[in-house]
Amino acid sequence: MGVQLFSAPGMTQPVPYHHVAVASGSRHVHVAGQISRDGAGRPVAIGDLRGQVAQALRNTGYGLAGAGAGFADVVRLTFYVTNWSPERIGDFMAGVEDVAGELGLPQPLPPSSLIGVDYLFEPDVLVEVEATAILD
Repeated sequence: MGVQLFSAPGMTQPVPYHHVAVASGSRHVHVAGQISRDGAGRPVAIGDLRGQVAQALRNTGYGLAGAGAGFADVVRLTFYVTNWSPERIGDFMAGVEDVAGELGLPQPLPPSSLIGVDYLFEPDVLVEVEATAILD
């Protein structure tokens, strides 16, 4: 299986993600929205977007690993962030960078969307991450 990440000529640059992913393989892995909780369900990094992004990505990595995948197999990430404003991008990207090496996150990221929402399912949750990967 292979995942090819790229941004085609004419697509907006620079951005911290690739615009396009092309994957060959037949097994799709969908990791449900992951939030900043530890394995026992306790909140991690309350009030800290940077810390919550890092923990949500770790949890996404656990889900991928459980399916025999890793971030190198990811063709799409979707981030939902509460009370989003462009001024928060520094904290958001710092959370990504904090775990990029640990988790083997490609840099730039796979095709990604960051969607601002009013709130998520519990008041302390600032970010939720979904991932789609393709395996042979």
